Amino acid sequence: MVLVNKDNMKVIGIVLLGLISSLAVAQKSKTVITYADLIERVYDLDHLAEPPLKGERSGTFTSYDRAAKYDEKTNTYVNWEANDDGRGFIRKEDGGYVVFESDGPGVIWRIWSALAKEGKVKIYIDHAAVPVIDEPFRALFESFNNTMPPMNLTSFVMTLSRGRNRFLPIPYNKHCKIVLEENWGAYYHITYSTMADGSVLPVFTGSYTQADAIKLAEADRFLYNRGFTRKRYDGEKIENMTIVAKANSVAPVKTIVGNRAINRLDLILDETYPADTTKQRHLLENVWISVTWDNAAKPSVMAPIGLFFGALTGTQPYRTHTVGSVDGKSFYSNWYMPFSEKATIALVSKSRKAHTLKCSIAHAPVKNAAKDLLRFHATWTDGNGFDAIKAQGRKIDWPLLITKGEGRYCGITLHVTNTWKDPAALPKMWWYGEGGDKTIDWWWGEGDEKFFVDGEKFPSSFGTGSEDYIGYAWSAEPPFPLFDSPFAAQPYTPIDGNGHTVVSRFQIADNVPFFVSFEGTLEKYKDDKWGKNLENVCRYECVRYWYQKTEQQK
Repeated sequence: MVLVNKDNMKVIGIVLLGLISSLAVAQKSKTVITYADLIERVYDLDHLAEPPLKGERSGTFTSYDRAAKYDEKTNTYVNWEANDDGRGFIRKEDGGYVVFESDGPGVIWRIWSALAKEGKVKIYIDHAAVPVIDEPFRALFESFNNTMPPMNLTSFVMTLSRGRNRFLPIPYNKHCKIVLEENWGAYYHITYSTMADGSVLPVFTGSYTQADAIKLAEADRFLYNRGFTRKRYDGEKIENMTIVAKANSVAPVKTIVGNRAINRLDLILDETYPADTTKQRHLLENVWISVTWDNAAKPSVMAPIGLFFGALTGTQPYRTHTVGSVDGKSFYSNWYMPFSEKATIALVSKSRKAHTLKCSIAHAPVKNAAKDLLRFHATWTDGNGFDAIKAQGRKIDWPLLITKGEGRYCGITLHVTNTWKDPAALPKMWWYGEGGDKTIDWWWGEGDEKFFVDGEKFPSSFGTGSEDYIGYAWSAEPPFPLFDSPFAAQPYTPIDGNGHTVVSRFQIADNVPFFVSFEGTLEKYKDDKWGKNLENVCRYECVRYWYQKTEQQK
């Protein structure tokens, strides 16, 4: 028996008020995210400037060769060049292969495969005993809402030179597990994000409501029109100018003052099109774009204009969501670039001659304080830091980006110079043969991407091949096509593969957040000089795109 008096009642009241207050705080701390929000996140460039929140992380589950390991006891990397990466898995379970498993709240942003076949894929959400998706693996890339007509969202689900890509978000709140059954095919990537603490995601049932289907269709149309249309901003101002970049000099373009963001940048070349590709290439390689945010000591953007805009060796029409060329003689960038005080833009000429370019810059006010946002970065590298990585025993891990601080990795444009002396032997078909029956082993792209986040010793993303990371597949076999899409492109490669190749991959919703450090690498199996007499060449250079706090902001 409990005796209740006035003092007890007061204590009980205080406790109840405390519980109610705690519940209210807990409710406020939750962020409810709808499926429409997830659709927008797939192509939302503004979000990339938001600092990562507590709990955010990203990674990719793949079929990489499980022989590659990190030995904690000896601090060494074992079988790091293992390349049997078509069928790796986490574990066997009930006759199937568990290929993905993660606790929530999270979202699967991208599923890719080089060979999706009839074996089933089963996706289990939040520990349910029954999968929300239970169908042939290839149907994941071909059907929508279990209807008879094939998938018709070509900007979200696309085939790029044999590679199957699916960017339809799959959310889960507590847990997600994916199982592949026998005869599922070969090679897979599943890229996901764990969302910030307190995120509440929609319940995924495997099918789509009418409202969500319409939202997907509208987003698909917006992405299809990439390059021709873009997001518009309140208070946007567009400034046009002509710049003469004199030989071996710095040409100021524009200094924009205020709490603003650049949301569109266009450059139009003066070079003869399409007659003189040599002159075009000289411009694209030797005139660099430089952008310094606020009062930073050094530019955050410093790259040749060709690779910055995803091109080289001449101009070709191609369109991605972030950069491209609609007509093959002008370039656009839709990257969102905020600053709190000023943006200083210049062209740095390393050229032996003068070049005239027309420039258009769209910029708009930032609603909240831009000082709290990450700064856009894009810089060129030809592998600086490779020797230090080799010294760790990772002899093939060519560095894409090594940085410390807080930010988000968002992708690359890679230029591969891969040339060889034609062999005397004639192949049975194509230019150099097929499969293991080739007259020369020329292929450069077996290298896996590896992303080490916040000091990881083993990467949270470990790929299966360079072309797989971009989104295509089997590229060691001709023909060698060109392609573009919202998030990946190959605007240039020779028809026989011998020469220069340019590829881009942009990670928007599937960006990689980091709080302390990021180290991204791409395996490079071929030496800069290769072949029996070292007469052949394989060299890499790239522009890497990411968001990060500048030294001035820290």
